[in-house]
Amino acid sequence: MKNRFYLGACVFLLLMQGMAVCNAQNKDFANLKRYAESNRVLQQEQGSAVKGRVVFMGNSITEGWVRIDGKFFEENGYVGRGISGQTSYQFLLRFREDVIKLKPEVVVINAGTNDVAENTGPYVEEYTFGNIVSMVELARANGIKVVLTSVLPAASFGWNKTITDAPQKIAALNKRIAAYADEQGLPYVDYYHALLADDGRSLDATYSKDGVHPTLEGYRVMEPLIKKVLTEVLGSGSGK
Repeated sequence: MKNRFYLGACVFLLLMQGMAVCNAQNKDFANLKRYAESNRVLQQEQGSAVKGRVVFMGNSITEGWVRIDGKFFEENGYVGRGISGQTSYQFLLRFREDVIKLKPEVVVINAGTNDVAENTGPYVEEYTFGNIVSMVELARANGIKVVLTSVLPAASFGWNKTITDAPQKIAALNKRIAAYADEQGLPYVDYYHALLADDGRSLDATYSKDGVHPTLEGYRVMEPLIKKVLTEVLGSGSGK
């Protein structure tokens, strides 16, 4: 009887410990710790705004870009701040730590894929668009130039097959981001049409293995598009 009680107590304590770990992880909703050390190092090296520094704010598409073709970032002085699975809500929460405090000259914002995939809750275009606008306003308030980019095409998401209208939602969000960029005089980089398959819905299989994340070939299509715009923004003082 005592042995059963002891065993039950141990199981209970293990479960409680597991729950505590999960809760502790969930408390860092924005995953601020992901780049905390890298940010600290960069901040120690800088004084005022760092001329020529560009921060890429994004999700796994940005994170994967740094991993798959890090040379592109290193050679151009670009800083990747992508976190896999994140939505625009999480971008906004970590924008000060991962962008503003690094004092870049330019920030490139790529947001929306995981919002549409409903990674952190139901997708509401107005809220996602509002988060993007808020990041633009935060950047401008801190003297940082902004480049907006389109959401990449995706016909579906392997991790959430309940989403059946991703192409329509992505196209609508991109239209809204492009219109806002035009209205605000911000550069807008259209990855969407450069990577779109002939079906007009999905990411061309030439550039992706899972229909969401680019391969090296996909990133090589994106690179000249963004580099051209960034060269112009850094050279002309536009982008605000």
